[in-house]
Amino acid sequence: MSDLVSYQLDDGIATLTLSNGKVNAISNDLVTALNDALDQAEKDRAVVILTGQPGILSGGYDLKIMTSSPQAALDLVFAGSTLARRMLAHPYPIVVACNGHAVAKGAFLLLSADYRIGVEGAFSIGLNEVQIGMTMHHAGIELARNRLSHSAFGRSVINGEMFDPKGAVRAGFLDRVVAPEELQEAARTAALQLKKINMNAHRKTKLKVRKAFLETLDQAIEADRHQAL
Repeated sequence: MSDLVSYQLDDGIATLTLSNGKVNAISNDLVTALNDALDQAEKDRAVVILTGQPGILSGGYDLKIMTSSPQAALDLVFAGSTLARRMLAHPYPIVVACNGHAVAKGAFLLLSADYRIGVEGAFSIGLNEVQIGMTMHHAGIELARNRLSHSAFGRSVINGEMFDPKGAVRAGFLDRVVAPEELQEAARTAALQLKKINMNAHRKTKLKVRKAFLETLDQAIEADRHQAL
């Protein structure tokens, strides 16, 4: 589909693979490519698997863009938060196959999916914004509040604590962890299982369950448009 996000459809499962340098930096172009891929997956009525490169899902927003100007940073965060909101309301299930590290916006991709599988190893998963001098944006706070355990929420958002894969399961970033060589098959098995559910019921139930949260997230995204990071 693009150099940044490849698209492979197989047996009603659309695999979206991020490919943007060593850390799969989230840029405006990558967000656009992901939205295009989700458009295609919706047309194909496909369960989605979102994955990265061996060792990393994503290291977060492209820091060259984030430090280029305050407006550029605001625009990229708005695009990324809008993508997260779209993922949470996507009419078909989204599985993330997290190949290793998932940092900052990479971890927010985990918090925006329906099912998340990580891999064993010396990998860091979490929200390091305060470690690198960034005040957490409103939308990020609400995403974390909604998906993380109560005890992990403050440690993650306020303290910038990072988790190993097993700790990420306890915190709420991941649902399970497998050996690296098992990730592809585990993600496909999960996607095939999700294919069996009634998609109309899935979509309506997802929107009903997340209705209040999506409204809160919309307010947070709008607040972020008018406040410096």
